[in-house]
Amino acid sequence: MSNRQIYDALIVGGGVIGAFVSRELSRYKVSVLVIEKQRDVGEGTSSANSAIVHSGYDPKPGTKKALFNVAGAAMYPQICKDLDVSFKPIGSLTLAFGKQDEDVLKELQERGKLNGVETRILDQEELQKAEPNVSKKATAALWAPAAIINPFTLVAHAFENAIENGVELHTSEEVVAICEKEGGYLVKTNKGEYACKVLINCAGVHSADIASLLYDHDWKILPRKGQYYVLDHFDPSFIKHVLFPLPSEKGKGILVVPTTAYNYLLGPSSEFEDDLNDKSTDPITLKMVKEGALKIAPKLPLDQIIRVFAGVRATPSTHDFIIEEAPGHKGFINCAGIESPGLASAPAIARHVIEQLVALNLNLVQKDDFNPRVRPYIKPLTLKPEERDALIARNPAYGKIVCGCEKITLGEVKDLLSRAVPTNGYRMLKLRIRAGFGKCGGSFCEPNIRVILKGNSLKDDGSTGLKGFYEELD
Repeated sequence: MSNRQIYDALIVGGGVIGAFVSRELSRYKVSVLVIEKQRDVGEGTSSANSAIVHSGYDPKPGTKKALFNVAGAAMYPQICKDLDVSFKPIGSLTLAFGKQDEDVLKELQERGKLNGVETRILDQEELQKAEPNVSKKATAALWAPAAIINPFTLVAHAFENAIENGVELHTSEEVVAICEKEGGYLVKTNKGEYACKVLINCAGVHSADIASLLYDHDWKILPRKGQYYVLDHFDPSFIKHVLFPLPSEKGKGILVVPTTAYNYLLGPSSEFEDDLNDKSTDPITLKMVKEGALKIAPKLPLDQIIRVFAGVRATPSTHDFIIEEAPGHKGFINCAGIESPGLASAPAIARHVIEQLVALNLNLVQKDDFNPRVRPYIKPLTLKPEERDALIARNPAYGKIVCGCEKITLGEVKDLLSRAVPTNGYRMLKLRIRAGFGKCGGSFCEPNIRVILKGNSLKDDGSTGLKGFYEELD
């Protein structure tokens, strides 16, 4: 290779897999570069999913999905503690509607045992006691130890931790060519060229395209779009568990999911999509999502719907995760086809990739000064009144509300802007700390936030005093 810097490892893709692979690599004395074509990390499937850490009872025993799901789920409590990410182990209930469905629950329970996941079956009385708002037609349910998580902060905080441990991140940069060279690879982007010894493909729905830049492969990524409704945080006790229908060949079905912010998600749909970037929604599919959710919980207050969204997930033609060194291409590692339960599996996938694949190509020596934790995020709403008063006395910015719906303060905004992962757009800030996520959709807080992002100050009354702020969109 030339005299240009040679990175030990280059990661293509800044989603949850790229985040955990980079964080895991940052434990070692190696140079790491992450290239993400979007403006922000976690912009693909990682920002449009059901935000569930699945327990692992469902994947076919013996598959990579089963192995990494169970191992990854066990890692999450400590990871979320280290990365200051909301994590709630609320459990899941897979519902049966009649004797035939109940037989399927027993089959799922046996599959869970083979995967090492303990579950239990609730009869109708136990189910109604656990979830009074579940359909009275449900006759039984399979309980499993699932959890819910904040997927936006998971990716951002994992990258924050990786960067603070030495990883380099480039966003808004797209890989356009890959050349195999002696001792590694030359990666060309729309902005430059980078040499590396190991190249790790974590490009999500675009992972097949990245692999095709180097070699012909026999697997494909079949994009599948899922559409969702979001309900306002009207009642945190309305649904207490993640509610599943019976799984099918299309996936886990249309769910009713509480979130860590006390909203509820309804969805997703599951339809193949030719356009990898199509995140549009349509009324026919959303109607189907609504009907599926009402079958599970007929009393859902649909007047509390505040928005809809869609995401595209990477369904592999192999029907299992593709995690391997590319045949005949030493040091080129694919992490492809990471559909559900990809979020739950991510930390275990990353550890496997580093310890079993990257270690074959690099001499990995652990750092003495690796820090697994991010600086804690101060959240005034979670504090006791006297603690909040003391905080505001020390830093008055934590007493100024910039988002009325979600009660986000100026102090939280300023803290976020001081972090290692750049936050230079309204959408980025919205996903990180939820300012603008409420019922008004940012109608009231967006002007103030855009002023802050531009480096200006607010007036004492909290107003901007500026006109035309919408002319400069992200």
